Amino acid sequence: MARTRVRISSLLALSAALVLTAACGNNTPSPQDTKSQDGTQPQAKKPVVVVTTTWEGAFAKAAGAEDVKVIVPQSVHHAPDYDPKPSDLAAVAKADFVLYAPFEPYAAKIKEAAGSKAKLVEVNLDNDPDKVKAEVDKLGALFGTADAATKWKTGFDTEYAKLNKEVQAGWPGGKSPSVVTQVFTAWSAKLAGATPVGTYGPEAVTPAQLAELAAKKPELVLDNAHMSTGTVLPDSGAKQVKIVNYPGEDLDLLPVYRNAAAELKKAMGAS
Repeated sequence: MARTRVRISSLLALSAALVLTAACGNNTPSPQDTKSQDGTQPQAKKPVVVVTTTWEGAFAKAAGAEDVKVIVPQSVHHAPDYDPKPSDLAAVAKADFVLYAPFEPYAAKIKEAAGSKAKLVEVNLDNDPDKVKAEVDKLGALFGTADAATKWKTGFDTEYAKLNKEVQAGWPGGKSPSVVTQVFTAWSAKLAGATPVGTYGPEAVTPAQLAELAAKKPELVLDNAHMSTGTVLPDSGAKQVKIVNYPGEDLDLLPVYRNAAAELKKAMGAS
């Protein structure tokens, strides 16, 4: 019995020591507990994002990405014609995420260069506001920057509503204009509050299409500045409006809508 009491007392003492050690913690802080010199919690590692064009880049920036490298220079008028250089493909291999569009002919090269580390993300390049916000949501979730994506969407909604109201205020005679759009500029018709009566492209308009579209008697032709095939409906009386899809080097998507609104208002005769 005496030995049993000694053994139990020893076990109780050992347990108390373990509890005390756990309460005090060890000398190696966990990553969650480590603080920077200013006392704040360290930020999670920012993802390195490589994008094929400024269009994907603007989506990534809107979603909260800060380290974004663009492969195709903004000066290249027709991005699908670009042939990636070895240095471009080397940058892809160092990325955490690589954003591309399926219609880009160099997509296969990008996939091959990405290797096992980078996550390939196919982006739906369309400036339709609902599609833009869906892509920004998707990317924000992937990057771990959902809060930044939500904040951007709030600002976007405010700006888009303002521009939409301004363009509609310039409707000729207060009536929505009749428009024909290139397949990748239908979003600008939506910005104008107009429903397209016909679409064309991306190939050049055939004589049969020309006759069909002219018969719709559109007031405006919303052409894609990056894939223009020239005057779409010559001698029809329709004003052709140049719509730019790709953002600038600052990767800011909002100026794309501001510029489209300005071109639309000008074509409709608004100040």
